[in-house]
Amino acid sequence: MNKMQKKIMVVEREKLFCSDSFQGFAPADGVDYYSRIREHYRYHVRGEAENRPDLKQPIAYCLIAHRASRKIFAYQRSSKQGDYSEKRLMGKWSWGIGGHIDQIDAGGKDPIQSSMLREVQEEIHIAGFEQPQVVGYINDDENTVGQVHFGVLFLLWTDDEQVRPNDREMSWGGFKSLAELEEICADPQLSVETWSSISLEPLRTLIESSKR
Repeated sequence: MNKMQKKIMVVEREKLFCSDSFQGFAPADGVDYYSRIREHYRYHVRGEAENRPDLKQPIAYCLIAHRASRKIFAYQRSSKQGDYSEKRLMGKWSWGIGGHIDQIDAGGKDPIQSSMLREVQEEIHIAGFEQPQVVGYINDDENTVGQVHFGVLFLLWTDDEQVRPNDREMSWGGFKSLAELEEICADPQLSVETWSSISLEPLRTLIESSKR
């Protein structure tokens, strides 16, 4: 089936935000958008949802941190035709793993977390990790892509030093320090996924607080 014909999770913008809309990052200990998604979601054909800013497509967006080194798994998406199908993201750097929440994820008690775990298992090799934690939300209404998506930001801590890409959609992947991620963001020759840029500051806060 063509990916645009698949039904994916959506939630009406008004039911998601009520009067609590935001731009950028919102911490998990604020408004409980997670519960709003779980209470009001339904499934809609993706091709139609991509042109419906009145609908938000929740995306479970997962960051992976190595417990001992405090480094973050980062990767560069392939820029080769045939390796990566999403033209809007080809060649970009990212440190978030995620995708649309499909109907197949509804089999578990929590389709949002089920989607996140499925995407992690599909996209990378990882030996194990601690209990996932929701650290916040990402919303970017300043571009047409962001206007129809909503990020649920997860963090996974792992002791696995050998986390690596699982398929050719990633041309490179490995652990990098926060300083290295900042250098990637600052390099005018490199392109970084918007949500990864937004997540960098809250990620720094999480990593620094974990050292205490």
